[in-house]
Amino acid sequence: MTFAELAVVCGVGIAGPLLALPRRWQLPVVLGELLAGIVLGRTGFGYLDAGDPTFAFLGDLGFALVMFVAGSHVPVRDPRLRPALRVGLARAVVVGVVAAGAGALLAAIAGTHHAPLYAVLMASSSAAVILPVVGSLGLGGPQVLALLPQVAVADAACIVALPLAIDPAHALRAAVGAVAVVAAGVVVFVLLRSAERSGRRHQVHEVSEVREFALELRVSLMVLFAVAALAVWLHVSIMLAGFACGIAVAGVGEPRRVAKQLFALTEGFLGPLFFVWLGAGLHVRDLASHPSMTLLGLALGLGAVGCHLLTCALRAPVPLALLSAAQLGVPVAAVAIGNQQGLFEPGEGTALVLGALVSIAAAVVGANLAARAGLREATP
Repeated sequence: MTFAELAVVCGVGIAGPLLALPRRWQLPVVLGELLAGIVLGRTGFGYLDAGDPTFAFLGDLGFALVMFVAGSHVPVRDPRLRPALRVGLARAVVVGVVAAGAGALLAAIAGTHHAPLYAVLMASSSAAVILPVVGSLGLGGPQVLALLPQVAVADAACIVALPLAIDPAHALRAAVGAVAVVAAGVVVFVLLRSAERSGRRHQVHEVSEVREFALELRVSLMVLFAVAALAVWLHVSIMLAGFACGIAVAGVGEPRRVAKQLFALTEGFLGPLFFVWLGAGLHVRDLASHPSMTLLGLALGLGAVGCHLLTCALRAPVPLALLSAAQLGVPVAAVAIGNQQGLFEPGEGTALVLGALVSIAAAVVGANLAARAGLREATP
């Protein structure tokens, strides 16, 4: 990869904020970045080569940071979530059970062997999409508080389950690796909490701020990359490593200065680069050559929406049920893993992205309906 190509990647990454600029649309920034990668990658002009080792490594780096930031944004320390945890957990379980049956049905119809994967995709909820939407619209109240633990539980469970579901032939190896990576996340949490309670973290923060050393950022990146290296060594997706580290940081409480630094590094450079790289590796033309995959993508998206709408039986408002169907991190991770390991049939990876886009469209509708319904009592 050259500096010219890197400049182009950074330039076209601006398509994300431009597309997301109209607030009434509530579109996630990554849509524009994915479209830019599709236009310049395999499907479009072929200028960007997703198989370039440097480009792929930078994409993996961005992937780890995107999942780290997503995990750190899960509000695990918010005391208002505890009373709503039971309701949110029950709704997540209902969606998961229904998605398991729907995944088996879709795999049988499509003639693939990825029923567990489809189930995980339809059961997932993307905290990276839903939490910013909730914040930007000022949604609040008891119903929204019940939505947040549902999203957090579904997101975390599906991220852990994805490595097992995407390649069942190596499920045992993936399970062992997932346990080890989660255990590493627990160790990170214990160490961070110890440093916080002893005051050492505060001392380092004071020195770093006065001397402008950015020590906390350096330590955060070192820990993240170490856990990611463990995940790679154990043949587990770096998605789980990033999310586990992010949850550990969220459990202790991320300093604002570090949060801003990581946000700038991720959203300003490596995050957009990852989504452009992902789009560049998609072959959208396969959908035209394999119409069944187009139908599969639409079915996955609509299936996810249908599964989440069933939470209305547990008194979830329809707008919030639609919002909870938003998928992003899990399908994106599935495409990245599947393409790297050659697990997908032609067009199947693009179908997963299509399904995610359908679910995001439904979530945008749900978010606007929730705002119009007056679910704005308090901002979580």
